[in-house]
Amino acid sequence: MAAPLAYALIATDLDGTLLRGDDTLSDRSLAVLARVAAAGARHLVVTGRPAPRVRPLLDDLGSKGLAVCGQGAQLYDAGADRLLWSVTLDRELAETALGKIEAEVGQVYAAVDQDGVDGLTLIEPGYLMPHPTLPSVRVGRRDDLWCEPISKVLLRHPALADDELAATARSVVGSLASVTMSGPGTVELQPLGITKATGLALAARHLGLTPSDTIAFGDMPNDIPMFDWAAHGVAMANAHPELKAVADEVTSSNEDDGIALVLERLLG
Repeated sequence: MAAPLAYALIATDLDGTLLRGDDTLSDRSLAVLARVAAAGARHLVVTGRPAPRVRPLLDDLGSKGLAVCGQGAQLYDAGADRLLWSVTLDRELAETALGKIEAEVGQVYAAVDQDGVDGLTLIEPGYLMPHPTLPSVRVGRRDDLWCEPISKVLLRHPALADDELAATARSVVGSLASVTMSGPGTVELQPLGITKATGLALAARHLGLTPSDTIAFGDMPNDIPMFDWAAHGVAMANAHPELKAVADEVTSSNEDDGIALVLERLLG
């Protein structure tokens, strides 16, 4: 077996972090993650994507272990294809929160990720998917978004910048939900108090690991709680300034194998 890593748990975001812009994994990233496994460390995906949208990527990684999905609201067991833990966002609270936001900024366009391993992503008229490669189902009206339990709501505004929309949402939503920003065009409402750190901590306990065992990689403000929890946080060169401000180091971009550069250094 290869020499052990300084960290036993490698937590990586997907979009803008481990994945390239075309939603693919580089050969270099796959190779270094294989070396990480050979060294006895665990790789854990920690993503805003819901479990059904993560499953194909876990297959590409050859992962049959755990994954933190839905911004920490889901702990997914890839080997068993089931959720070990999930928290849903109350649909009435979500609808009320949307009303409060629209009272401040005018019309927004919404989508939801349904709960469950086979949950759909539903999008209302006018909503544009920030990742066009991800499957979604367009519904006829907003009321149709609430037909099944949901893990989160995704918001887009036709004119406001993401930072402005997120700041306004936080100011008016109050205790109805948590607000985060996970990527370009992706402001989200999720269950109150749930963050990536929530799911990461739960997964680590399942694996018998702790914050001091963990190095985390990310690119957006939704990764800040994960960085706060882990012993070492690494922001990508393309990361949002808010994440870079709290990172322990900054690596190259997701297009330039920033994760691989750091892991190769740790592997010696």
